[in-house]
Amino acid sequence: MAGVDELAAPSERLRRQASHHRGDLYGHLMLAMADDYEAGGPVAAVYRGHERAPSGSLLSLRVLAGLFRLVLTGRAQELARFYPCLGGTADPAEAWPAVREVMAAHVPELRAALDVPPQTNEVGRSRALLVGVCEAVRRTGRRRVRLFEVGASAGLNLLVDQIRFETASWSLGPPDSPLVLRDGFEGDFQPARFDIVSRRGCDRVPVDVSSPEGRLRLRSFVWPWQVARHQSLTAALELALRAGSRLRQPVNVEPADAGAWLERVFDALPEPGDPAEVCVVWHSITRLYWEPAEQARAAAAIAAARSRRAVVEVAMEYPQSAPGAPTGWPAELTVDGDRLGTVGDHGIPVRLDRR
Repeated sequence: MAGVDELAAPSERLRRQASHHRGDLYGHLMLAMADDYEAGGPVAAVYRGHERAPSGSLLSLRVLAGLFRLVLTGRAQELARFYPCLGGTADPAEAWPAVREVMAAHVPELRAALDVPPQTNEVGRSRALLVGVCEAVRRTGRRRVRLFEVGASAGLNLLVDQIRFETASWSLGPPDSPLVLRDGFEGDFQPARFDIVSRRGCDRVPVDVSSPEGRLRLRSFVWPWQVARHQSLTAALELALRAGSRLRQPVNVEPADAGAWLERVFDALPEPGDPAEVCVVWHSITRLYWEPAEQARAAAAIAAARSRRAVVEVAMEYPQSAPGAPTGWPAELTVDGDRLGTVGDHGIPVRLDRR
């Protein structure tokens, strides 16, 4: 039986999605796109053949990311004035007439954008990962960390030890790091010292940040009015390129599903495990995309590995009681299922529970 979203017309989906973007550029554009679809304009041509896309496809964000890529690559320079991350200051409520002309001129490319699923690599979540890794070190007494990330996208958070964190009471990470994350921690937290001895990730569709296409894709899915996020992403991309030559083992993100990949990487580890090492499995806002069988397989892989070595699971996920929770729903930070606090979608703030 088709879900409610599959039965809704694209115009209805656009208006529903616009309700989460009141007042911003995408909110204005989605409402105008809904009207244009019903009038048979260029939006209808873009959506043709995708009217019954699966629930959760977020076609509106795919189209708008495709439009953003046109702007970022200079093929729709006339729209830059509406994009604050590019220095634009024009009123977003006035953007639609110019956007409609660009869409009409680029229908084939925007149709192709519908096949590119939304994907970001939110480096702000490294704050939550830092808390989780430090908790893993404290619980196990082991400071040498093998870091594994499922749903890693481009693997930027696997560079957590290369990021500079600064607060009023402590700092951690290389002073010369191009990426500095300041503050964002609420509650009692003091970092522990640790060394990452290996870092690996998997994703169904990894993004290669060494390629212009990969960097463009990540930028295009960050909302253009959130300038600070764009600045952090720019710094993270520089860090990733620099780290490729500085680290003994650069970031490696493999195309794979979580369960099978965890089975494989754990089976490949040397036996017996190093008594000074702890394996940390990290994932953030990815569990809601896994089928129940995939969740079970990943959990079984972690449980099997624990019989042979120290393994800690650090997760930043929506509560299980709220699958498909909308943006803004607090994610929970857990270590081996124990809740440490909540985290905003973009990794800030990390609010730690009283303990």
